[in-house]
Amino acid sequence: MIETVKILTNSLSVKFKDNTVENYPNIWLRDHAKDEQNWDARSHQRKTNTASLDLDVKIKQAKVKDKGQNVEILWSDMIRSVTYSSEYLFKHVLKNNYKNFKFSLWKQHQIKEDIFLSYQDIIKDSGFKIFLEKIYKFGFCVINNCETKLEAVEIIANKIGYVRQSIFGGLWEFESNQNMADSAYTQEELKPHTDATYSYDAPGLQLLLCCDYKAKGGESILVDGFKIAQTIKKNDKELFNLLSSIQVPGKYTGDGVILEAKRPIFKLDKDELIQVSFNNYDRTEFRLDELQTLRFYKAIKKFDNLINKLEFQWRHILKPGQLLIFNNWRILHGRGSFYGKRKMAGCYINMEDFMSACRVNGIN
Repeated sequence: MIETVKILTNSLSVKFKDNTVENYPNIWLRDHAKDEQNWDARSHQRKTNTASLDLDVKIKQAKVKDKGQNVEILWSDMIRSVTYSSEYLFKHVLKNNYKNFKFSLWKQHQIKEDIFLSYQDIIKDSGFKIFLEKIYKFGFCVINNCETKLEAVEIIANKIGYVRQSIFGGLWEFESNQNMADSAYTQEELKPHTDATYSYDAPGLQLLLCCDYKAKGGESILVDGFKIAQTIKKNDKELFNLLSSIQVPGKYTGDGVILEAKRPIFKLDKDELIQVSFNNYDRTEFRLDELQTLRFYKAIKKFDNLINKLEFQWRHILKPGQLLIFNNWRILHGRGSFYGKRKMAGCYINMEDFMSACRVNGIN
């Protein structure tokens, strides 16, 4: 809620009831006017020709309205006033950690039974929001009571967004197959990793449905990469800086394609961690000078040591009808070795589609 506003020379000072004070430049406020003249409410697109605005535009009058819920501004170049909500202005406070929903970074002991949801619940609108919240907050969840067929994966994926096409197709089924050019098709242990480090835009979510399990072993292993990054940053800032600066290339060769991309293990947007990207299986050759090479390999050792500590790993053997869904930009996943029959189905979803579903449901 807004307590008071004060017109300054080229900005509006807003004091919120939590004592936050923020100055909004006039030109920014004018450019973001959401009235009928400046904004198309149907298409959610700007009508204003920003380049034609006067950089020295002035506020003639500003009033707090509706018990602090809104501020009404009359601009020097307009006849009618424009209303800005308190929620909108507070959301755009600089250096504000405003979020409707925050991440919960975790170690193994912090994951509880409520990470398991029912298929019958998540296909309802009320349960679907809880489902999205779990993925956003913890980076993953498990859905029980799914039908053990590919269509169940498609139904859940389409409720979130769209099935992503990749070199493996859109929807896929797999079991151990030595003819496939990927480590996922073996029965060997898979160390924690993220998928598609060789892709410029790695998949956002991965869905894995257990269709058949007549085996020993093969537990799914998840690690919160954001928790690993937090731990490293707290204990070894130099290591964190190295892992967030060296561009590490991934490469996929097979099935008639050669894919290659590179990014840091900790990808930052300014100072905010937005993606963890690590796959030792797919990392390809690259050169650094001698000193940086030694630093890089030392960093890999320390990073690998952390992600393979049991305290950071959540482990679970998926049973038929259980679907694991996780954020591939945050969660490293692996699999224990196994023998016997283990048939899975799955797909990928783009990050932008997941985040769109979150925003539509008031998350983030």
